Amino acid sequence: MAKSILAVDDSGSLRQMVVFSLRAAGYQVTEAVDGQDALDKAKGQAFYLVLTAQNMPRMDGLTLIRSLRATRPTRRRDCAS
Repeated sequence: MAKSILAVDDSGSLRQMVVFSLRAAGYQVTEAVDGQDALDKAKGQAFYLVLTAQNMPRMDGLTLIRSLRATRPTRRRDCAS
């Protein structure tokens, strides 16, 4: 089964390019037009990865990530600097 990725960007053309590339690599991709749309979609499905833009209407990328972390347990991998 393909890993599921949530691609979030308010730019339709950029989102389309990202989705095309990820699907060609074998991933299952769900699209969201902004942070609020992504949060709504994430309530019904778990994602392996969330790829998000920073500046978006209704909810920006950082607020989205904070909201996702607050609403469900996430596995975090700490990276060595």
